[in-house]
Amino acid sequence: MSPNAINKFMNIFDVIIIGAGASGLMATSECVTAGRRTLVLDMGDAPARKVRISGGGRCNITNMAASRNRYFGINPDFVRGILARVSPSDILAWADQHNLAPRESSPGRFFCDAGAAAVVDALWQDAQKAKFIFNTMVVSVSRSDDLFTVTTARGNFTGRCLIVATGGVSYANLGVSDLGYKIAKQFGHKIIPVRPGLGAIITPVMDPELAGISLNVAISVAQYVITDAMLMTHNGIGGPAAYRASLHDLGDGIRINFCPGTDIRAHITTARQQNGRRSVSTWLGTIIPARLARWIAGPYADVRIADLSTIQIKDIVDRIENFTITGDQLNRGSFATAEVTYGGIDTQDISPRTLESKRCPGLFFAGEVLDITGDLGGFNLQWAWATGRIAGQSATDYTIG
Repeated sequence: MSPNAINKFMNIFDVIIIGAGASGLMATSECVTAGRRTLVLDMGDAPARKVRISGGGRCNITNMAASRNRYFGINPDFVRGILARVSPSDILAWADQHNLAPRESSPGRFFCDAGAAAVVDALWQDAQKAKFIFNTMVVSVSRSDDLFTVTTARGNFTGRCLIVATGGVSYANLGVSDLGYKIAKQFGHKIIPVRPGLGAIITPVMDPELAGISLNVAISVAQYVITDAMLMTHNGIGGPAAYRASLHDLGDGIRINFCPGTDIRAHITTARQQNGRRSVSTWLGTIIPARLARWIAGPYADVRIADLSTIQIKDIVDRIENFTITGDQLNRGSFATAEVTYGGIDTQDISPRTLESKRCPGLFFAGEVLDITGDLGGFNLQWAWATGRIAGQSATDYTIG
């Protein structure tokens, strides 16, 4: 073999991974463990930037309830085999091996007592045998003679296979791009339109004076009922309940029950019997925060409970248990504040077994770049870990021989 041929061969990587986030680093670990010559390209200046801030710095590493019904997209069934192959238990075992001290903070939901930075360090250590190039923008990707060429501002790189783990376009302040969608589209994949997910909902219906009030509610949206904590904000609603509601179609509006599990009509009947001279807002203030109680009571705020008519009681019950905000009064906000991206690469042309493109051999996808979005509470990181591990293993198998 001539020196030029040898040099050309030595400059070919087995695997090129675009993106050094959660899924990209997990894929990298699999590739280097199998002895594959691996290159990782990232536009940022450090690995796993989103992981570092996840869970308020504690990293909500996984959730034991991860299953098809906690994931959303055009084809949520796509997650079934992937989550069966890399389960939350597998990720907890990985965390234990790295002394990350995963702890169940609520049923099924695990944070890491060691902190998110320790999780990033563990991912980084597992991937150390790879070559990393940060602060580099990918200009283009091409494929010829069964090889991928990735052109960047810092040179051209060639690989036998390519893993796209670029993430979505949420958390814009961390530096994100739509590169993954562009690469997929170039190779014939359909992109499901993206929108912000797991973020506050903007609505003019809520009074800014209510900002800071938090309580457990039940939000009905589409065919779902979400029971969780909701926070009143200066321009709408936030907190877990609103974040989870933002994953669904808001076009038909939402309904909020401010007192889930409570029979308000029965409470009013009891209040009329025990102290009917109390005002509606005073009585309601014994169940929910006083400021919110007066606002919900509206025109009945100062009316004595004993003086309420049957029609007025029905109206009050509806205001509390069935508070309606129409679709034209709801806005998801922007990607700058959203935690995840809803939409992405259509999974129809991606193998659920290997995460390889059905349109381009040797091209794999992992993580948030796909049209799969998880619920709040560790589901999206579980998706990143699982898809990263499987994509890395599949790329390893692809380069055999």
